[in-house]
Amino acid sequence: MVKVSIVIPARNEAANIDALLDEIAAACTPVADHEVIVVDDGSDDATSQAVQARMANHDNLRLIRHDRSAGQSAAVHSGVLAAKAGIVCTLDGDGQNPPAELPKLFLPLLADGAEAIGIVAGQRVGRQDTLSKKLASRFANGLRSWMLRDGTRDTGCGLKAFRRDAFLRLPFFNHMHRYLPALFARDGWQVAHVDVSHRPRGAGRSNYNNLQRGLVGAVDLFGVMWLLRRRKTSAPVELRKGG
Repeated sequence: MVKVSIVIPARNEAANIDALLDEIAAACTPVADHEVIVVDDGSDDATSQAVQARMANHDNLRLIRHDRSAGQSAAVHSGVLAAKAGIVCTLDGDGQNPPAELPKLFLPLLADGAEAIGIVAGQRVGRQDTLSKKLASRFANGLRSWMLRDGTRDTGCGLKAFRRDAFLRLPFFNHMHRYLPALFARDGWQVAHVDVSHRPRGAGRSNYNNLQRGLVGAVDLFGVMWLLRRRKTSAPVELRKGG
């Protein structure tokens, strides 16, 4: 039985995907039965072909393709919908999230007594990005943390593990992947954090720039605040006959 589904949103990552899949197999095969779902978000390079070339020899590898780019959150959502396991892990397709960190994320959710934990969120240490990107991220994370009080230092980290059924009950919107700790807490789940390492991009270039992130982030932040203020506050309890 598949215990963990690993979802990789990828756009134009043909030069990185083979090495990433090799590292995932090395890190996860000894630990838990798992599947890997690559979601090709409208790539115009050979990302899908590279994954398909491996699928004949890897029964646990699956490929989903968007006919046009819909963004990282949409890619993650498509992968979670297709996942067979109750626990889902995500990591970026550019190779900056080391797959060796994956067990640190999903094992706490598989442990006995962990039923109250909804998500384990990675928080990067020693980030290997440009100075401008690190400064922009620090500002955005600081503002978000102050406004949402979500107790999370780094929501932009792609390394996360969470319960599939809980994720699918969250309100879906573009860029929601950056607000998962706050959204899980909104629904009453405990949020756990683990420090994870980071490394330079393997090849290619980022699909986003600081200006794009900043503009959409400002709108999203107020939207998430609205969702948190209008969360459901009652907890339904089913009563049995004679109870």
